[in-house]
Amino acid sequence: MQPARAEPVRLTYDDFVGFPDDGRRHELIDGEHVVTPTPVLRHQRICRRILVAIDIYLQSHPLGEVFGAPFDVILSDHDIVEPDILFVSNERREVLQDWVRGAPDLVVEILSPSTRRRDEVTKRHLYDHSGVREYWVVDPEIDVVKVYRRAAAGGFDRAAELTREAEEVLETPLLPGFSVQLADLFG
Repeated sequence: MQPARAEPVRLTYDDFVGFPDDGRRHELIDGEHVVTPTPVLRHQRICRRILVAIDIYLQSHPLGEVFGAPFDVILSDHDIVEPDILFVSNERREVLQDWVRGAPDLVVEILSPSTRRRDEVTKRHLYDHSGVREYWVVDPEIDVVKVYRRAAAGGFDRAAELTREAEEVLETPLLPGFSVQLADLFG
Protein backbone atom coordinates (compact mmCIF):
# COMPACT_ATOMS: atom_id res chain seq x y z
CA MET A 1 0.00 0.00 0.00
CA GLN A 2 1.37 3.39 -1.01
CA PRO A 3 1.05 6.41 1.25
CA ALA A 4 -1.48 9.01 0.15
CA ARG A 5 0.00 11.96 -1.68
CA ALA A 6 -0.77 15.36 -0.29
CA GLU A 7 -2.41 17.66 -2.81
CA PRO A 8 -0.36 20.81 -3.42
CA VAL A 9 -1.76 23.88 -1.76
CA ARG A 10 -3.22 26.29 -4.30
CA LEU A 11 -2.90 29.83 -3.08
CA THR A 12 -5.67 32.37 -3.71
CA TYR A 13 -6.00 36.12 -4.07
CA ASP A 14 -6.45 36.37 -0.28
CA ASP A 15 -2.96 34.84 0.12
CA PHE A 16 -1.59 37.05 -2.65
CA VAL A 17 -2.50 40.32 -0.94
CA GLY A 18 -0.39 39.23 2.05
CA PHE A 19 2.82 38.84 0.04
CA PRO A 20 5.60 41.28 1.00
CA ASP A 21 6.08 44.56 -0.83
CA ASP A 22 9.77 43.87 -1.45
CA GLY A 23 10.28 45.29 -4.95
CA ARG A 24 10.07 41.90 -6.64
CA ARG A 25 7.28 40.72 -8.90
CA HIS A 26 4.97 38.34 -7.06
CA GLU A 27 2.44 36.38 -9.11
CA LEU A 28 0.11 33.41 -8.69
CA ILE A 29 -0.08 30.98 -11.58
CA ASP A 30 -2.52 28.14 -10.99
CA GLY A 31 -2.24 28.87 -7.28
CA GLU A 32 1.56 28.62 -7.21
CA HIS A 33 3.53 31.57 -5.84
CA VAL A 34 6.07 32.78 -8.40
CA VAL A 35 8.66 35.43 -7.51
CA THR A 36 10.72 37.14 -10.20
CA PRO A 37 13.76 39.35 -9.62
CA THR A 38 13.75 42.99 -10.62
CA PRO A 39 14.23 43.41 -14.40
CA VAL A 40 17.58 44.49 -15.82
CA LEU A 41 18.30 47.83 -17.50
CA ARG A 42 17.71 46.77 -21.13
CA HIS A 43 14.39 45.18 -20.17
CA GLN A 44 13.31 48.43 -18.53
CA ARG A 45 14.35 50.54 -21.52
CA ILE A 46 12.39 48.38 -23.96
CA CYS A 47 9.40 48.38 -21.63
CA ARG A 48 9.49 52.18 -21.39
CA ARG A 49 9.74 52.56 -25.19
CA ILE A 50 6.68 50.38 -25.81
CA LEU A 51 4.68 52.00 -23.02
CA VAL A 52 5.52 55.54 -24.20
CA ALA A 53 4.78 54.70 -27.86
CA ILE A 54 1.34 53.31 -26.96
CA ASP A 55 0.63 56.19 -24.56
CA ILE A 56 1.50 58.82 -27.20
CA TYR A 57 -0.74 57.02 -29.70
CA LEU A 58 -3.62 56.93 -27.18
CA GLN A 59 -3.36 60.68 -26.55
CA SER A 60 -4.63 61.31 -30.07
CA HIS A 61 -6.67 58.09 -30.37
CA PRO A 62 -8.51 57.66 -27.03
CA LEU A 63 -9.34 53.97 -27.48
CA GLY A 64 -8.48 52.89 -23.93
CA GLU A 65 -5.67 52.98 -21.40
CA VAL A 66 -2.17 51.51 -21.16
CA PHE A 67 -0.49 50.49 -17.90
CA GLY A 68 2.93 49.24 -16.86
CA ALA A 69 4.01 46.92 -14.07
CA PRO A 70 3.47 46.68 -11.24
CA PHE A 71 -0.28 46.43 -11.80
CA ASP A 72 -2.23 43.35 -10.70
CA VAL A 73 -4.23 41.47 -13.31
CA ILE A 74 -6.63 39.09 -11.60
CA LEU A 75 -7.60 36.44 -14.13
CA SER A 76 -9.04 34.05 -11.53
CA ASP A 77 -8.79 33.46 -7.80
CA HIS A 78 -5.67 31.34 -8.47
CA ASP A 79 -4.15 33.39 -11.33
CA ILE A 80 -2.86 36.87 -10.54
CA VAL A 81 -0.14 38.22 -12.82
CA GLU A 82 1.77 41.46 -13.36
CA PRO A 83 2.49 41.83 -17.07
CA ASP A 84 5.16 44.29 -18.11
CA ILE A 85 2.56 46.26 -20.11
CA LEU A 86 -1.16 45.92 -20.68
CA PHE A 87 -3.79 47.76 -22.67
CA VAL A 88 -7.49 47.86 -21.82
CA SER A 89 -9.84 49.16 -24.51
CA ASN A 90 -12.84 51.33 -23.77
CA GLU A 91 -15.03 48.32 -24.63
CA ARG A 92 -13.46 46.33 -21.78
CA ARG A 93 -13.30 49.23 -19.32
CA GLU A 94 -15.40 47.23 -16.82
CA VAL A 95 -12.30 45.13 -15.97
CA LEU A 96 -10.60 48.25 -14.51
CA GLN A 97 -11.00 48.70 -10.79
CA ASP A 98 -8.08 49.51 -8.50
CA TRP A 99 -6.47 46.70 -10.51
CA VAL A 100 -7.58 44.67 -13.52
CA ARG A 101 -10.13 41.94 -12.84
CA GLY A 102 -10.45 40.04 -16.10
CA ALA A 103 -8.60 39.89 -19.39
CA PRO A 104 -6.94 42.99 -20.84
CA ASP A 105 -7.06 43.40 -24.61
CA LEU A 106 -3.28 43.40 -25.02
CA VAL A 107 -0.56 41.98 -22.78
CA VAL A 108 3.17 42.50 -23.34
CA GLU A 109 5.86 40.44 -21.61
CA ILE A 110 9.55 41.20 -22.08
CA LEU A 111 11.64 38.06 -21.66
CA SER A 112 14.49 37.71 -19.23
CA PRO A 113 16.53 34.57 -18.53
CA SER A 114 14.50 33.79 -15.40
CA THR A 115 11.09 34.26 -17.08
CA ARG A 116 11.65 32.98 -20.63
CA ARG A 117 9.85 29.62 -20.35
CA ARG A 118 7.10 30.95 -18.11
CA ASP A 119 6.35 33.89 -20.44
CA GLU A 120 6.57 31.91 -23.68
CA VAL A 121 4.63 28.84 -22.57
CA THR A 122 2.82 29.07 -19.24
CA LYS A 123 1.66 32.67 -19.46
CA ARG A 124 0.83 32.38 -23.17
CA HIS A 125 -1.57 29.54 -22.35
CA LEU A 126 -2.96 31.44 -19.36
CA TYR A 127 -3.58 34.60 -21.39
CA ASP A 128 -5.08 32.56 -24.22
CA HIS A 129 -7.53 30.73 -21.92
CA SER A 130 -8.39 33.96 -20.09
CA GLY A 131 -9.54 35.77 -23.23
CA VAL A 132 -6.67 38.20 -23.87
CA ARG A 133 -7.06 39.39 -27.46
CA GLU A 134 -3.37 39.87 -28.27
CA TYR A 135 -0.09 38.89 -26.61
CA TRP A 136 3.36 40.22 -27.47
CA VAL A 137 6.46 38.31 -26.35
CA VAL A 138 9.46 40.60 -26.65
CA ASP A 139 12.85 38.89 -26.74
CA PRO A 140 15.66 41.39 -26.08
CA GLU A 141 18.29 38.69 -26.42
CA ILE A 142 17.65 38.24 -30.16
CA ASP A 143 15.66 41.45 -30.91
CA VAL A 144 12.44 39.61 -31.85
CA VAL A 145 8.76 40.24 -31.07
CA LYS A 146 6.33 37.31 -31.33
CA VAL A 147 2.73 38.42 -31.75
CA TYR A 148 -0.10 36.07 -30.76
CA ARG A 149 -3.60 37.11 -31.75
CA ARG A 150 -7.01 35.63 -30.98
CA ALA A 151 -8.27 33.77 -34.05
CA ALA A 152 -11.86 33.91 -35.27
CA ALA A 153 -12.37 30.32 -34.09
CA GLY A 154 -10.96 31.22 -30.65
CA GLY A 155 -7.52 30.64 -29.22
CA PHE A 156 -4.22 32.27 -30.09
CA ASP A 157 -2.54 32.05 -33.47
CA ARG A 158 1.00 33.29 -33.94
CA ALA A 159 0.20 36.25 -36.16
CA ALA A 160 3.79 37.40 -36.64
CA GLU A 161 7.39 36.96 -35.61
CA LEU A 162 9.06 40.29 -36.22
CA THR A 163 12.81 40.92 -36.18
CA ARG A 164 14.97 43.99 -35.85
CA GLU A 165 17.36 42.49 -38.40
CA ALA A 166 14.60 42.52 -41.06
CA GLU A 167 13.78 46.15 -40.14
CA GLU A 168 10.18 45.19 -39.36
CA VAL A 169 7.44 47.29 -37.79
CA LEU A 170 5.20 46.33 -34.85
CA GLU A 171 1.51 47.05 -35.51
CA THR A 172 -1.79 45.84 -34.10
CA PRO A 173 -5.43 45.99 -35.21
CA LEU A 174 -6.28 46.87 -31.59
CA LEU A 175 -4.66 50.28 -32.18
CA PRO A 176 -5.36 51.22 -35.83
CA GLY A 177 -2.53 53.36 -37.20
CA PHE A 178 -0.13 52.55 -34.34
CA SER A 179 3.33 51.39 -35.36
CA VAL A 180 6.81 51.23 -33.92
CA GLN A 181 10.00 50.31 -35.76
CA LEU A 182 11.78 47.40 -34.10
CA ALA A 183 15.07 49.30 -34.55
CA ASP A 184 13.61 52.05 -32.33
CA LEU A 185 12.11 49.57 -29.89
CA PHE A 186 15.34 47.67 -29.31
CA GLY A 187 17.49 50.80 -29.44
